[in-house]
Amino acid sequence: MYLVKTPFWLRALYPSCTWRLPSKEKVVYLTFDDGPHPEITSFVLDQLKSYDAKATFFCIGNNVLTHPNIFEKIIQQGHAVGNHTYDHLNGWENSTQAYIDNIKSAHVLIHSNLFRPPYGRIKRQQINKIKSTTLLPQKIIMWDVLSGDFDKNLNGNDCVKNIIENTSSGSILVFHDSEKAWDRLKVALPIVLNYLHQQGYSMSVIQE
Repeated sequence: MYLVKTPFWLRALYPSCTWRLPSKEKVVYLTFDDGPHPEITSFVLDQLKSYDAKATFFCIGNNVLTHPNIFEKIIQQGHAVGNHTYDHLNGWENSTQAYIDNIKSAHVLIHSNLFRPPYGRIKRQQINKIKSTTLLPQKIIMWDVLSGDFDKNLNGNDCVKNIIENTSSGSILVFHDSEKAWDRLKVALPIVLNYLHQQGYSMSVIQE
């Protein structure tokens, strides 16, 4: 089970995390988790370039090590990157020390002050440990709207609907540049980008 639109009460439970970036301007923040992937991330970059859109890529350390050229391409094209652990670790299922060590391993490869917990699953003590460790990324970025592209029970048009019905200025939107999401992402992303463009949204990176 997951919530497409993050409710107020969940944001209130974790106030030190960033869920939205309110702005007087008409802007949204596209994010992509789980890459880099040689084909899928390249597809995403081409789509973003078509609309002069910028995004934030929360990368898995092991994937960065495997595909360094794609990681560099993300940065060279003006997008932001963030830490998504080294092995896509679930915070609820791992000790605080193991979780922190995994983030540190990714941080060696991903020099960013942004961190997103895989699955959004992180314990309070893990948040506290991150915040008290200055050598780790300090901005924990969650989200406002999930596309649901990871959900095999959906199709690409369902993901489009999730975005269109729930997005507003300041929304942080989540997609995945991963094989699991590919069947839905390749359909949804071009439609969503065109919709946001037509609605007058600018698409910006999350600042470190």
